[in-house]
Amino acid sequence: MNLNKIFVLGNVTRDPEVRSLPSGQQVTSFSIATNRFYSLNGEKKQETEFHNIVCFGKLADIASRYLNKGSLVLIEGRIKTRNWQDSSGIKHYKTEIIAETMQLGPKNSGNNSNSNYQKSFSQSEPDQPNQKYDQDIPIIQEDYPSAAENSDNNIVSFEDEAAEEIDVKDIPF
Repeated sequence: MNLNKIFVLGNVTRDPEVRSLPSGQQVTSFSIATNRFYSLNGEKKQETEFHNIVCFGKLADIASRYLNKGSLVLIEGRIKTRNWQDSSGIKHYKTEIIAETMQLGPKNSGNNSNSNYQKSFSQSEPDQPNQKYDQDIPIIQEDYPSAAENSDNNIVSFEDEAAEEIDVKDIPF
């Protein structure tokens, strides 16, 4: 089994650039900086890493609307390395994070209000990010066998568990 998954939390280093593919799909690219703090011989050090982020479709539209230089953003995605050959025959490589979901940090309102504005987006979000949406929570119904159907005495039915009282002293925290 293989896994290509990355989470990065950092600040946008440049305003997002918006392009369109020949198919008409919107693409937005930007970079974010992450910091690593460590100690070397008793001296505190900081190392900054820059990550290239690429968003497609609705996520690209949202990134272009809400992100700007300095914005805090959490990106969940996958790593992809592109390669191409320039006109002089030199092969180039660029490693990027293809965003699958994005969570915006606090809103930069330009005044002194520190509102905790946070919103999560993914590729499957609706078209209009300004509209409030009621989340439809799916109801998952599973058929639990009744006590009469349980031939094994070790199996406790859902109805039996619901009828038992829970003593607060039995909770480990």
